[in-house]
Amino acid sequence: MKSCIVLLALLCQLYSTATAETYFTESFDDGDAWEKRWITSKHGDKTFGKFELTPGKFYSDPLNNAIKTTQDAHFYAISTKFPEFTNEKKTLILQFSVKHEQNIDCGGGYIKLFDCNFNSEDMHGDTPYLIMFGPDICGPGTKKVHAIFNYKGKNHLINKDIRCKDDVYTHVYTLIVEPDQSYEVLIDGEKVQSGTFDDDWSFLEPKKIKDPAASKPEDWDDRATIDDPEDSKPEDWDQPEHIADPEATKPEDWDDEMDGEWEAPQIDNPAFKGEWKPKQIDNPSYKGHWIHPEIDNPEYVPDSEIYRYPAICGIGLDLWQVKSGTLFDNILITDDKDRAKEDRDVIVRNIEDEKKMKEAQDEEERKKSDAEKSKDDEKDDDEDADDEEDNKDHDEL
Repeated sequence: MKSCIVLLALLCQLYSTATAETYFTESFDDGDAWEKRWITSKHGDKTFGKFELTPGKFYSDPLNNAIKTTQDAHFYAISTKFPEFTNEKKTLILQFSVKHEQNIDCGGGYIKLFDCNFNSEDMHGDTPYLIMFGPDICGPGTKKVHAIFNYKGKNHLINKDIRCKDDVYTHVYTLIVEPDQSYEVLIDGEKVQSGTFDDDWSFLEPKKIKDPAASKPEDWDDRATIDDPEDSKPEDWDQPEHIADPEATKPEDWDDEMDGEWEAPQIDNPAFKGEWKPKQIDNPSYKGHWIHPEIDNPEYVPDSEIYRYPAICGIGLDLWQVKSGTLFDNILITDDKDRAKEDRDVIVRNIEDEKKMKEAQDEEERKKSDAEKSKDDEKDDDEDADDEEDNKDHDEL
């Protein structure tokens, strides 16, 4: 019996692997051929920023290229199309890597999926999209991962905060959407957020609403404490906030006719107690916070197919960057979790090589800076010695 169960599980796994599909992949590792696949928008009179092919300033493999933004303070609009597919009754995985090696101050690092009406040459900021996913950074206040889904023509932002990475190394972002309308967001393979469409977006009208026929009873007392009716203000309570300084004296040279009538300066009154308020006691009539009763919302209509997009055909980078230098790579659209994990694991392993190369570059730069500083200090010492010699010769004369 046990062997049958193991065999069945193996067959299921083989079937899943056999039926898994990869709809789109892009690694930019075939030289300049990417420029034929990816189209820069010609929308309106805008001049969009240019991308270049590069492995970056520090990397694990000099042959592992990515496309990099190159112009500061520019919009970027580049995209490509692929054969139509649907995620109906399938897992949808969108995964790609982002590297802000310029230490970005403000700019997007997200990606968009489009339907089949999408026109690459006319893509712009208002072009309708299906999904927008990825990091967005602007100053210290905005460092988040967008997860936006279009539903019935309206873009819906996730109701949770997902913090993105803000260092200079490569990071891989993964969005997984299941047919049961659950989702996961991974960064470098680590789950940073998960849940359901019902709980974490506002696609539908709320299931419950406040009963419009209900209202708080007039005699409902929601004051937890009240003034003590037996408390009274002490007779000596009212005192001025400021009084004349009793130690001040009129200056001997004060002239009433010339200077006016002399008045002592004011000081804080130590006897001043401020506004009197009666002490508080528990309210015997307190009924607690009144909660508005809720009823089923007649406008609520459940939808088990929010996740489903019948035709997905395009992917693009529609961004604004103040400081350019972001690298995009390893783009993958699939329903194969194993394939996504394999790609992701390789990217994550390579991050360590990036860090070692960056640290070596920083150390070399530090040594160069120290050498230049030492050279400048020696020059300053020589100039000081020359000045001292000149002063000595002058004194002898």
